[in-house]
Amino acid sequence: MTERLNRKLNDSKAVRWGALGIVAFTMMAAYYVNDVVAPLKSMLEADLGWTSSDFGFYTGGYSFLNVFFLMLIWGGLILDRFGIRFTGRLATILMVGGTALEYYAMTALAGTDAAFLGCKEVFGYKIGVFMAFAGYSIFGVGAEVAGITVTKIIAKWFQGKELATAMGVQVALARIGSQAGYAVAIPLARSFEITTPVLLGLVLLLGGLIAFFIFAVMDKKLDRQMEAEAASTGQADESEKFSFKDVKNILCNPGFWLIALLCVLFYSCVFPFQKFASEFMIIKYGINENVAGTFAGLPALGALFLTPIFGGYIDKHGKAASIMFLGSAMLIGVHFLYALPGVSYWLVAIVLMIILGIAFSLVPSAMWPAVAKIFPVSQLGTAYALIFFIQNIGLWGIPTLIGKVLDVYCIVGQDESGANIYDYTLPMCIFTGIACLSLFVAFLLKRADRKYGYQLEEPNLRS
Repeated sequence: MTERLNRKLNDSKAVRWGALGIVAFTMMAAYYVNDVVAPLKSMLEADLGWTSSDFGFYTGGYSFLNVFFLMLIWGGLILDRFGIRFTGRLATILMVGGTALEYYAMTALAGTDAAFLGCKEVFGYKIGVFMAFAGYSIFGVGAEVAGITVTKIIAKWFQGKELATAMGVQVALARIGSQAGYAVAIPLARSFEITTPVLLGLVLLLGGLIAFFIFAVMDKKLDRQMEAEAASTGQADESEKFSFKDVKNILCNPGFWLIALLCVLFYSCVFPFQKFASEFMIIKYGINENVAGTFAGLPALGALFLTPIFGGYIDKHGKAASIMFLGSAMLIGVHFLYALPGVSYWLVAIVLMIILGIAFSLVPSAMWPAVAKIFPVSQLGTAYALIFFIQNIGLWGIPTLIGKVLDVYCIVGQDESGANIYDYTLPMCIFTGIACLSLFVAFLLKRADRKYGYQLEEPNLRS
């Protein structure tokens, strides 16, 4: 009877997975909004008078405040200082407000003659484009802070339980939101208005805001139970306590730098590559342009199904450091074979994309739970924020580098429409080199695990 009275909310499998479902819905909505405008580029140009430069300016808005004003790092500090309930509510409000501003800009400020407070242009961009950029920037701050908040929520609610599985499920559900954005954007825009997909995203985010407020009630009850348990054992609960001195402790931890370096190197070989993968497959492997994008999206589709499976394995059997090493090694093989000039059979391209999807599932399923083993809960928000910040620098820099390399060194001709034809050998060699660096860092992480006792090779589930 005493054991039953001492059970906390997260001791119930149904309750903790229900809590995950609530916050995962918020992230699904965020991923939907993040990706839903991307398929509408040509319609924005035709209907709203945008140019490609306008679209590029707007798209860069997502990471502008996070990188150049360090908002992601400040969000992590706020998370560890004020807790997951305050930060989560703040993040969802920012997402709703940013998306509302974005929707307003695309409706009320559409066209070349639109004006806001008598102003038609800002920094050379039409006022509608600039306001959409501002809205997307605010949304980007909220979305990134919400991401690290949800990661810390999972670490708190699933500590000693199905931690890696829960993180894998959250990633998989987020991928559903992203895929939904790509799938419904054009049909909705053609059936109604071009801004209807954004409006739907705003409605979904309002639902996500309500969902997070419901979760906050559950989390507050869990905190009371944890405080009562700590008081009964004579131990203070440190789960939400944070000191700015902890930032120094994070930066001085070798595990932080190894995880951060592995993160930026590994993801720099996946996301930037996918930006160019459709054109790469069309040029080198002769794949039809109507399906090249589908094949380029195979890694994300694989992650949807495989990440929870690999997460479950890590929960039961451990081996997180070894799995990160394996995933990095697979990445080298994929990019090296893509770089070989004599291999141009289309089936090879598809098989390599499938292998890339497996690697893309292996490393994240092991990496993010590993952070929760290296750092205490009170430091997790800041640790994740710093890692995401370093990752975003790479995701901004590597595509820029590849684009410059293509323009300067890789143009080999033009097709009948006048478009450039590129030889992708050099860019794929660059990706291969980055993948080799990620494997070296993964090796160092395995050594650090043995030296510092991070227990990355141990299961997450406690017997």
